[in-house]
Amino acid sequence: MKYIEKLLQGAEVEWTTLGDEKFIEIANTSRRPVKASNRIAGNTPYYGANNIQDYVEGYTHDGTYVLVAEDGTTSVENYSVQWATGKFWANNHVHVLRGTDRVNSRFLFHYLRIVDFAPFLTGGGRAKLTKKDLIRIPIPIPPLHVQQEIVRILDKFTELETELEAKLETELELRKQQYERYRDQLLSPDKGLSETEVEWKKLGEVAEISAGNPAPQSKDLYIDGIYPFCRTSDVGKAHKSINFYQIQDRLNEEGIKKLRLHKKETILLPKSGKSTLLNHRVMLAVDSYVASHLATIYRKEKMVLARYLFYILSEFDVSSLVPDESYPSLTLPVIANILIPIPPLHVQQEIVRILDKFTELETELEAKLETELELRKQQYAYYRDQLLSFKR
Repeated sequence: MKYIEKLLQGAEVEWTTLGDEKFIEIANTSRRPVKASNRIAGNTPYYGANNIQDYVEGYTHDGTYVLVAEDGTTSVENYSVQWATGKFWANNHVHVLRGTDRVNSRFLFHYLRIVDFAPFLTGGGRAKLTKKDLIRIPIPIPPLHVQQEIVRILDKFTELETELEAKLETELELRKQQYERYRDQLLSPDKGLSETEVEWKKLGEVAEISAGNPAPQSKDLYIDGIYPFCRTSDVGKAHKSINFYQIQDRLNEEGIKKLRLHKKETILLPKSGKSTLLNHRVMLAVDSYVASHLATIYRKEKMVLARYLFYILSEFDVSSLVPDESYPSLTLPVIANILIPIPPLHVQQEIVRILDKFTELETELEAKLETELELRKQQYAYYRDQLLSFKR
């Protein structure tokens, strides 16, 4: 017997639709879209189809409501259903609903999160849930005390999931801070490296500095592509990675003509645009073609280890070299003049061994924490389905 059957104890569940005014209030008439340029900054959350888009002065609604995307949901399979309380501003991309005295609004929120909205959507690429279709969506109405118990259980799971996520993020952040302390001790000239013989060299002396190629524009050059073409956006998603291969675009044979191939272990960093200020770094794990907004750094053999070079450059703040943050850019000569400490090769090897180990431990911990969080989400989904599966 399902838990919901135990809760019901034989009581009947009435089925109706979201258009039944005895149970559901649709408060769409107060919605009002405001262009970003016309909004007055304030403390009131301004809701769009998927989340809070801004904070503004004034409000359209005051109370406890469920917001269902009218159009613009990021996922049809995981349709956008939001919970809003207090004073808030709703634009015209969300339907605004709440229960009457016979429906707990929080129960309505939990139930709508498992609804398959696809059969009620119209339109092509930007699917739309019109009010005419919204009011056709069926919903169960169990006794109010059962609704309240379902809400209590599911809210408890949500609370536990939130607490676990915060705990795991804190644990990961502490491990990262520990890693950064060891890295700083190993790579700082006045700490770890001060105990060994260090020669200071310009980056251009120990590595070849160049840039990528302009991105091929024709879509035909990407059809059936197999050769990775790395853009600044790919680097931005990774932030920092010593084993970088997550490249979205692939060029075909025609697309790579006249482009230079950059070898694996090439270090990439943005050299133009706002991402220049973000200190993103990656080292290619596979041979790749590279966009012109990225500087490429490839070590000169026998002078420096590739992984040591990556770690030392990860410590350097290139934003300090940008002459004008309004138009951030770095020239190749400026990058080539960066001074870096070069200890003997055996010292580089030991530094790399230690930092690789910390990187491995950090990656393992992150995977473990993500798995633990995913299991908790699955547990919540299981109980939610058990509690909200009503017979018709």
